[in-house]
Amino acid sequence: QVQLVESGGGLVQPGGSLRLSCTHSGFPVGDYVIGWFRQAPGKEREGVSCISRSTGGLYYLDSVKGRFLLSAYYARNIVFLQMNNLKPEDTAVYYCAAARRTFCTQDLADYDYWGQGTQVTVFS
Repeated sequence: QVQLVESGGGLVQPGGSLRLSCTHSGFPVGDYVIGWFRQAPGKEREGVSCISRSTGGLYYLDSVKGRFLLSAYYARNIVFLQMNNLKPEDTAVYYCAAARRTFCTQDLADYDYWGQGTQVTVFS
């Protein structure tokens, strides 16, 4: 049974940090890329970051480059998204997802499995 479970969301002031976790199981992670997405109210879901185990490739949305860091610990089946210097525009529900691809993709239709999401709220 495939599972992706996010945790670590919460309330934080601008400039603060959060670390999101995505625990995954039930699929051969070496054949997949793991992506982080977010969806703010009234907006489309967008790709934030992605990692490919097979190539080592990493992707970051331009607006989070230099602030967010994705790391994967495959032996523990967990992927982290460290988010620093958070801004109000980072407020969204954050999802992790898995796509059976060699290279990172930001196309939602490519993703086979999704977590339930975790809320991140950045407020003054």
